[in-house]
Amino acid sequence: MTSVPDWLQLQRIVLFTGAGLSAESGVPTYRGAGGIWREYRYQDYACQRAFERDPVKVLDFHALRRASVQACAPHAGHAHIRQMQARHAGIRVITQNIDGLLQRAGVAVDAELHGSLWRLRCPVHGVQVDEAAAEFACRRCRHCPPATAPWLRPDITWFEDAVDADLFEHAAMLVDDAELFVGIGTSGAVWPAAGFAERARRRGARMIEINPEDNDASALYDERLRLPASQGLPALFPLDRP
Repeated sequence: MTSVPDWLQLQRIVLFTGAGLSAESGVPTYRGAGGIWREYRYQDYACQRAFERDPVKVLDFHALRRASVQACAPHAGHAHIRQMQARHAGIRVITQNIDGLLQRAGVAVDAELHGSLWRLRCPVHGVQVDEAAAEFACRRCRHCPPATAPWLRPDITWFEDAVDADLFEHAAMLVDDAELFVGIGTSGAVWPAAGFAERARRRGARMIEINPEDNDASALYDERLRLPASQGLPALFPLDRP
């Protein structure tokens, strides 16, 4: 079985996580069997046009997603990443997930590429954290005059949105420095995030994948663990080293 017994001696390790990591906690994926976008049309719930057309419908949908995520708990894979960071200051986490499970597990996340279910955005006052409950604490900006307060938009990169260029550049710099790049539960199908694995490979990083099944990006990895993250991470990164 693939393992990295000397991982504590490496300077920089990037863990690149996708929906498969959260699926083990019960969070629905997006494109696979049972995925959200097989049941719902993004054009109705997850794009700026839908929000402008019917903000209540879009916010109701995202409140349901928050409730679904809130009912899930971080698993042993999340906990192992937290323990890795406690042992090694060079562990960097880049995630495509918007569910916040990594943070709930105590993991320091360096880049949330696609935003978070637990933040909202006002066009005037910017990002506002809303983590208390599934239902949003406030759907219109409380900092704006009540008569003109705009609807708060989920701080998520929706379909048809441009990505946050500064955030992606920050993530790219982390990838460029990686000696080891580990893809965890990511399909490699969502661009431009999917390009990070190819970038790491070009830069000469050791490439390892943790995923129960092959996917679009598997060919980029030199070593593949066909295991869920809760099993693959402890196998790959043993903690019982001096």
